[in-house]
Amino acid sequence: MLNILARTSVAKALQPLGERLARAGVSPNAVTVTGTLGAVAAAVAFLGRGQFLVGTIVITIFVLFDLVDGALARARGRSSPFGAVLDSTCDRIVDAAIFGSLVWWYADRGDSPALLLAAVLCLALASLTSYVKARAEGAGLRCDVGIAERAERLIVVLVGTGLEGIGVPFALAAALWLLVAATAITVVQRIVEVRRQAALVTPQAPPRMPPR
Repeated sequence: MLNILARTSVAKALQPLGERLARAGVSPNAVTVTGTLGAVAAAVAFLGRGQFLVGTIVITIFVLFDLVDGALARARGRSSPFGAVLDSTCDRIVDAAIFGSLVWWYADRGDSPALLLAAVLCLALASLTSYVKARAEGAGLRCDVGIAERAERLIVVLVGTGLEGIGVPFALAAALWLLVAATAITVVQRIVEVRRQAALVTPQAPPRMPPR
């Protein structure tokens, strides 16, 4: 949802930065990889040890690299299939690192099995949401629907960790269970949308086998 509503405004705001980086000869793929490595390192080093406030700040900084690489690619006037695949793959790596680090934290503490379960479900459902979209696009269908796409998921989990880091009680618990519900709904929304689009496609007859 935010991907659609905010895309034009964000692209316009980041255009000057993208142009400066393009003139400096910076590669969009280098920005993508740098942001991914930084976010993963911060998730493991801080979230995995319960240092939620500093983890939120550092991860947010590196997550913004994901917006910069798009602006840089537009400024350079070209994009590549490899860059698109790399960007999507790195997004999945960052998501896994964030939720995996929360799983690690709650598993290590051992005093909150409910939140350990919530973190595991967030990790699994986030992957499933992306998988449904990828499979749909591989079949030639569009799947840009859902109340909890990646932007929303990142905002919710980082707000939750940030508030938890400054001592707001139950902030992260609320964020995780909200994400479980919203992401599960998103999976259903995407499957329903794929089914709707698939019903509009004329079935192709299987190829006829030559006579023996």
